[in-house]
Amino acid sequence: MTDWLNLLMLACASVGAMAFGVLTAYALFRGCFALMRPYRRQSQVKASRQPANVL
Repeated sequence: MTDWLNLLMLACASVGAMAFGVLTAYALFRGCFALMRPYRRQSQVKASRQPANVL
């Protein structure tokens, strides 16, 4: 009985550790990519709606 309980606890601990590692890596990569995202500036040129002069 104790062998099965130890095996179950070992399996749950390994799954929990793997899930913690994956979630930590996901959060780390998401944060780093958010820091690398370029800052969006307001464009100085304003678009005008004029028909194109096509021959």
